Amino acid sequence: MEPKTRLGGFASMDRHKQREIARKGGMAAHRKGTAHEFTIEEARFAGRRGGQQVAANRTHMIEIGRLGGRRSAERRKNRASAVMSEPVRVDISPQTPQVEAGVSEDSVPRQPDGHCDQPRQLGAMAD
Repeated sequence: MEPKTRLGGFASMDRHKQREIARKGGMAAHRKGTAHEFTIEEARFAGRRGGQQVAANRTHMIEIGRLGGRRSAERRKNRASAVMSEPVRVDISPQTPQVEAGVSEDSVPRQPDGHCDQPRQLGAMAD
């Protein structure tokens, strides 16, 4: 005798329809006041247990650590190559230097990243 399978029911519906029905049920439970809401302690405990389950799988932890290391090294390499490829502009014209907006002529020389080589002295600005 062959087992009978149903063609109807919640499990046979497409995922979108299942989610819609579940969403309506959750909203009704909240309106009625019977929905479960996690306390801070319950959420912390659940998160801790989930983290322990993931950490227990050593091969998974090794793989995600390896991927993180590769991405970190790649990011470091990309940053270094970006700094090396930036053009350096040197003005060697005999003209009077032009003052950029917001920068005084007596300002301290700055590195390409915007940091000063020397601390700036208060009151040393030109009037």
